[in-house]
Amino acid sequence: MVSEGAKRPSRTIRNEPMPWFIYILECGHGELYTGTTTNLARRLEEHQAKKGGRYTATHQPVRMLYHEECVTRGEALRRELQLQGWTRRKKLALIAGDQILLKAS
Repeated sequence: MVSEGAKRPSRTIRNEPMPWFIYILECGHGELYTGTTTNLARRLEEHQAKKGGRYTATHQPVRMLYHEECVTRGEALRRELQLQGWTRRKKLALIAGDQILLKAS
């Protein structure tokens, strides 16, 4: 397993860069956790096995509520920081696809 801070090798499939994903999890008591990965299924399994990070390891169970694809790691990290700065209400509006509430928040 690669640690969260370690660089991952750039992998390509048929000369196409591997996509990155931004995701939002709901943790044990309804808390929201935002992260990035190149493999959503594997990362969710890691979080559920308490190997995905300190916060999610102690706030079980976790379930995936939302994800979106990014072209580059940099784009995913910028989006992660943006979402982490949002209020819970705005994140829930994004998850629900509520454009009116999302713009008002």
